[in-house]
Amino acid sequence: MTSVPANGLARRRLIRFGICLEAITLGWNVVGVVVLAVLAYTSASVALLGFGLDSLIEIGASTVVIWELTGTGERRQRLALRLIGVAFALLAAYLLVQAVVALIAGHRAEPTPGGAGWTAATALVMFALAFAKARTGRRLGNPVLITEGRVTLVDGILATAVLAGIALDGLLGWWWADPLAGLVIVAYAVREAVQIFRGENEGP
Repeated sequence: MTSVPANGLARRRLIRFGICLEAITLGWNVVGVVVLAVLAYTSASVALLGFGLDSLIEIGASTVVIWELTGTGERRQRLALRLIGVAFALLAAYLLVQAVVALIAGHRAEPTPGGAGWTAATALVMFALAFAKARTGRRLGNPVLITEGRVTLVDGILATAVLAGIALDGLLGWWWADPLAGLVIVAYAVREAVQIFRGENEGP
């Protein structure tokens, strides 16, 4: 059950807090796209590249929620969600090809401390943001913020999966762990795309 504050001032404060949470998510992922692009290039990591592309998706999702919380209109939100769904599908197709080629060719990434450090920090930040979004969304009775909070939660889980792939490759020499982590992102991207388009088809 969700609850809506009876006090209008409290509601406005929660909306501002929700926008603040999305702004932090947005800023973190904008920086993350640049950082991960550099790290993925230097380490030739499929998982880091995929996680960087996932950060682009999260940027779009955060923008959608900010639009919704500021009352810019449902039609605009639906268009943005549709574009996010297309982006998820393209991300899944690209990563699937890259991961399969890497597995067949026996491609080895070069694990770097920077990749592990950024991914670990991202996991912690995303888990904290997801908790705050879920709590704020429930208090507002806002399903959009609650849903995007779940996307942020999965983003933290993905960061953990990528970190595990980097660690297994660096510590045990399991080169296949990196593209395998990329396949985890493929599964996530497909699931999100299906849910977005299924929800759109089931809408009024």
